[in-house]
Amino acid sequence: MATARTDDNKALLDRLHEATNSGDLELITKTIDEVVEPDVLFHTAAPVDATGAEALKQVWAMLLRAFPDIHVTYEDVIAEDDKVVCRNTVTGTHQGDYMGIPATDKKIKYNEIFIFRIVGGRFAEVWGVVDVASLMRQLGASPH
Repeated sequence: MATARTDDNKALLDRLHEATNSGDLELITKTIDEVVEPDVLFHTAAPVDATGAEALKQVWAMLLRAFPDIHVTYEDVIAEDDKVVCRNTVTGTHQGDYMGIPATDKKIKYNEIFIFRIVGGRFAEVWGVVDVASLMRQLGASPH
């Protein structure tokens, strides 16, 4: 059953989701500053050296350079207590360098699941599973 808290948490996720789907790095960065704790804890590997909210900003900058038309579609969003879970499908076109792979112009599609813990109306902790193997395979960087 939805509560005001779970509705607020879903709305926070929606706000971040709308920004990331805008393709506008300035809006994404501004939104991250507003809704993500600067020292947010990530429990998933990120292909950048930064930590906290800065890591999230760098990941989105890298994704937009590689896949300018990147789009995240919610398949499921579940909220309970202080957590929101989203299962997503990510699509885009590989038009820039991604992890050392030059642009291929290939269409990509992969899945991810994220769990966010929210404290005081901001994202404080993130767990994620991203199907990087599928993405790399689609870019021709993996044999299977």
